Amino acid sequence: MNALIEMQDIVREYVIGGDRMRALNGVSMDIFHGEFVAIMGPSGSGKSTTMNLIGCLDKATSGTYQLDGHDVSRLSDDELAEFRNVKIGFVFQNFNLLPRATALENVELPLLYAGISRKERRQRAEHALERVGLGNRMANRPNELSGGQQQRVSIARAVVNGPALILADEPTGALDSHTTDEILQLFEELNAQGNTIVIVTHEPDVGRRAKRVIRFKDGQIEADDGRRSAGRPVMSMSGPGDEVARGEEQDRCP
Repeated sequence: MNALIEMQDIVREYVIGGDRMRALNGVSMDIFHGEFVAIMGPSGSGKSTTMNLIGCLDKATSGTYQLDGHDVSRLSDDELAEFRNVKIGFVFQNFNLLPRATALENVELPLLYAGISRKERRQRAEHALERVGLGNRMANRPNELSGGQQQRVSIARAVVNGPALILADEPTGALDSHTTDEILQLFEELNAQGNTIVIVTHEPDVGRRAKRVIRFKDGQIEADDGRRSAGRPVMSMSGPGDEVARGEEQDRCP
């Protein structure tokens, strides 16, 4: 079975003030359909750069990245934007909702960009909001919703297009502990329904809820702690020169 995410020898460098800085140094990893993965690490570890690459928001300096069998480096900017809208559902820490739009209108946005008819947009957006428990809040604007409800709208927007991947950037960072637990339960339910979820987080409590944790340090994978997820093998890989470990996963807790 092919992986949903295939990254091989990824290097990402930036030029800052005339100096070349290497944010990622030969990162390789596979993530399979149906996994629930947390990417963790301290500030400056490379986890945010990895998220931007996975989300097709940035391109690697070298190395290869395939998402759902597509080599994203070969796509033009316009093709990449369309591909991103179809294949990836984003969930952000600060929700990124349009303040003057209703919950329903916010969820409809990816479908609007995809050229879906108004009637179908409405039906699919309503279903997505019902899925996250907001069937009675469709007409509310963001300022009429709690933080947890706004994040549920964000998650509904992320799943409405039926993407191959749900990519969440610190999705509980702006929430209290009780609401965090509710949002993580929702992610677990979506994963149980077959959705592939990758969460980027620095919070250990969030990482413990994932079925696999990939830890970054100094631009490389420091550890890949995999528990059984969607019946797929976990590939644990690190930087250049490190041995690649394949085979059965080990049931290790992060």
